[in-house]
Amino acid sequence: MLLNAKKLERCELRARDGKIGHVDDLLFDDRHWRLRYLVADTGTWLNSRLVLISPVALGAPEWERHMIPVDLTREQVRQSPPLESVQPISREHEALLSQYYSWPMYWAGGDFLDGGLSMPIMPVDLEAAGGGERARFPSRDAADQPAAAHATGTDEPQPRSMRNVSTYSIEATDGLVGHVDDFLLDERTWDVRYLVVDTRQWLPGKKVLIAPQWINEVGWDDARVHVGLSRARIKNSPAFNPSEPLGSEYTTSLHDHYGRPRHSSS
Repeated sequence: MLLNAKKLERCELRARDGKIGHVDDLLFDDRHWRLRYLVADTGTWLNSRLVLISPVALGAPEWERHMIPVDLTREQVRQSPPLESVQPISREHEALLSQYYSWPMYWAGGDFLDGGLSMPIMPVDLEAAGGGERARFPSRDAADQPAAAHATGTDEPQPRSMRNVSTYSIEATDGLVGHVDDFLLDERTWDVRYLVVDTRQWLPGKKVLIAPQWINEVGWDDARVHVGLSRARIKNSPAFNPSEPLGSEYTTSLHDHYGRPRHSSS
């Protein structure tokens, strides 16, 4: 099942013993395009302090209550390393969080694999535990990735704000197409499966989907996502309706239109 990132915004985050706050933003890494943190606004409880929650700690969302359970206690969250700023997040802060909660260090090869939801948490005692470049990134499936989009250099993946990227323009090979409007996330792996592109400034009323594997590069400085597709190809792609479930028939027609293999779990 795919989740709209916007659907997660403002969801209540509830620890084992009470409310933590609500989702303020989502952060994904710019190398693998996988959700790495929810940014929680703790509101009046911790004077609106922002804290990071890894998907490792999340349970299955309860959409009727607009709530996401978190396998932590309020005290664990209260004692977590203080966050100076959301963007950029220092690697030192991420390492401290990983030590404190025993979360995997994704930038060093650790991950929660394909579990996604309700993974075990083993917090430890914190005291005892002691942007501007133009980035290229690899596909998780090299066969579905243009050669020009393969990673260059050895830069580590960095967390990026979905809220910020939702303002980025989409550039086809021959001009502007629209802008990023939303993200579709795989609820099992938390991978970003598609970017929802709003083309209303060029194709009024139409939204389309672009997979991260079809992106050539992202200009973090100039807020532009460059895709290796022409405007005409995108114009004629199947329209996406956010109010309807994304079925296999749609994804098949989408990937066939672009001549790209479907995701293995589609």
